[in-house]
Amino acid sequence: MDNKSDPRVNGWPMLSSPFPTLFICLFYGYFAKTLGPRLMENRKPFQLRKVLIVYNAIQTMFSAWIFYEYMMSGWGGSYSLKCQPVDYSYSPMALRMAQTCWWYYISKFTEFFDTLFFILRKKNQQVSTLHVIHHGCMPMSVWMGMKFAPGGHSTFFALLNTFVHIVMYFYYMVSAMGPKYQKYIWWKKYLTSFQMLQFVCIFIHQFQLLFRECNYPKSFMVWIGLHGVMFLFLFSDFYKSKYTSDGKRRPANDGACMPVEGASYSKCSSNEHDNVVYYSNGIVNGFKTTEDAKTK
Repeated sequence: MDNKSDPRVNGWPMLSSPFPTLFICLFYGYFAKTLGPRLMENRKPFQLRKVLIVYNAIQTMFSAWIFYEYMMSGWGGSYSLKCQPVDYSYSPMALRMAQTCWWYYISKFTEFFDTLFFILRKKNQQVSTLHVIHHGCMPMSVWMGMKFAPGGHSTFFALLNTFVHIVMYFYYMVSAMGPKYQKYIWWKKYLTSFQMLQFVCIFIHQFQLLFRECNYPKSFMVWIGLHGVMFLFLFSDFYKSKYTSDGKRRPANDGACMPVEGASYSKCSSNEHDNVVYYSNGIVNGFKTTEDAKTK
């Protein structure tokens, strides 16, 4: 990794030092796993259906705009899939790409609201350790890329990720609109497959530089490629536990409900809540035991 940061972004908010980002990420982890659930412990879950609809609509549009900017900054024509060095010049296209990377960095913080809404609705089982690690480490990872290499080869990861988020947040928005509209998101299962395909494309695209000369920091290439591998295993485990015939016979991992919420409900087993049916349609908050559910 080049020890010299990009002088073009040194004065941008949050980029002069890693500590503000690190502090926010650490506080997010503490709030998600300790402070938030403690504050909600003796409170009723909030009814947030309208808030969720608006939030997910905004996230859908925000992701679409970032995707558009990545396309217009290089991936729509001038960038190469085989090898793309970082353009450190002050050309309009290079500056536009750097600015797009900055907005992608900001989007990693807006995604913290996913966790906040889980906690406010007392759906703490959705805030798994892997969910928190995923959301908590991304801002710091993107900060390093933004600070030292705001553009080039590894922005392919952000391009794909924002496209997937367009589809994902649109799904969440429709899910929050209730049963009347949930019939239109029958493609939920395919969304998980789409997310897994994203990670395959990411690590193949990154690791090709192991066999090709390219003027791009190899440390970033390896770091982003390993992200793709890690998230592929995580989502694959979720897919197996939810959609395969043997999923019910194997213990669900800590993040089995993290990637995609079910349109009606998803049942997740754990040591603490083996007999709990978790509702995740954006309308019913909290949880009911299977015995209670049978009486309804």
